[in-house]
Formats: sequence, C-alpha cells, structure tokens
Amino acid sequence: MLKVAVCDDDAAELARAAELLKAFFAQRPEVTAGLTSFSGGEELVSALEQGADFDLYLLDVLMPGLNGIETGKAIRRLGRDGEIIYLTSSPDYAVDSYLTQAFFYLLKPVREEQLFPVLERAVKVLQKRRSQATIVNTPAGLRSVPLSDILYVERVDRSMRYYLTGGEAVDSRTIRGSFREELAGLLADGRFAPCGASFVLGLHHVRSVEKGGVLLDSGTWVPVSRSAFVELKRAWMDYWLGGGEL
Repeated sequence: MLKVAVCDDDAAELARAAELLKAFFAQRPEVTAGLTSFSGGEELVSALEQGADFDLYLLDVLMPGLNGIETGKAIRRLGRDGEIIYLTSSPDYAVDSYLTQAFFYLLKPVREEQLFPVLERAVKVLQKRRSQATIVNTPAGLRSVPLSDILYVERVDRSMRYYLTGGEAVDSRTIRGSFREELAGLLADGRFAPCGASFVLGLHHVRSVEKGGVLLDSGTWVPVSRSAFVELKRAWMDYWLGGGEL
C-alpha cells in the first residue's frame, strides 16, 4: 500500500486535493493507497518525528508557520525519501522546490487532467523503487530502504545497523536468527557481498579493496579479515566486470 500525505492550511483546498487523490486511485484498483491529511507543516513534521513515513507528499507552499518549502526540507532532513508534489497558487517558489528534490510543481486550481498524469508517473517511480528496496523492522516500525542507498550493514550486538548514503544509520529490532540468515534476501542480490561475520557491503559503493579493508565512496573505511579478503575482492571484481549497475 502506498501511504500518501496531503498538507494544506486551507480546509477547502485540503478537501479538494483529497478528493482528487481518491478519484485517481479509484481509477487504478490495482494500486492501494492510504491517505492522511494535515492542516499545516508543523503537524506533518511532528508526525514524521514520531515515526510516521509516507511514499508521496502533496504539499501547499504558502502556509503559515512552516511553509511548503520548509516542510519539504524537514522531510528530507528526517531521512524521508518519498516523492513531493507541490500544489500552490504562486509560481514564485518553483526554483526553491528543487532544494527539496520535488517531483513536480503545479499551480492551483489543479484539475484532473493536470494532476493525474503527474500522479501516474510518481506512482510508477514509487513502485519501481519499492521493488528495489529491503524492509527493515525498526523499533519505530517497518522501514523501506532503497538498495541503492545501502553502503553497508553491520551487526551491532543483537541488531543490524544499515549505513546509508545520506549519512543516516538505521537500526533493526533484535534479530532472532544469525546475521547472514537475516540478510539472506540482501545477499541474494548481486550488489551485496559478505565481509567477514559482521559486515555486508554494497559493492557499488566500494571505491577500492586494499589490504586490511575496503574504502567506500563515502570515505568510510571498513576492516576486512584476512580470511574474508579473497572472497570479497573476487565478488567486487565480478560485480564491476558485470557492469556494476544499481
């Protein structure tokens, strides 16, 4: 199910956006979606800080308190990677919307023939991303993590810590099986390889394999045991010789 957040301080506009979304998903019964409405940026950001997450955000720009651009920046700062579509009465913030990695910027009043094609493209992007992601059971709930964002995974006590490209670290709940058993799905993907008993590396982000460890493109050094070195180096070379695609 896709989780969608709509945020607008104008109650009529909020209801209108919600109705458009319902109409869009009603025409696509193969896509299930849950809709949550927010009357301001602070309310939405507060929900995110308490663990909420959304795949798609429809944000008004001109709101009191946190405007739409500031809200979008907060969404990214909190590590959320859902697509953002701005609905606004002013064209003045179109350039600023790029600072939030916005998917699209539409001027009100928004009509079906304008919004629906944008939603169609956004849903396709989200579905493709979801098919290339792993689900992490975190203390705050289930979290979808894109495979392309994973630098490496480390066992920390009885949990797994996912280190991501944006500098974020995501911890899992306590695991019941072995480290490799828990990461079997990840290791089945050719982009990942074990590095000793406590690390799994994203091969795409390995800059060099050297004696004693590997250097990631983030600048992080990950130690590699002597027994794991040969296997890891072979996996890394096979990956890049095979095209090295995410």
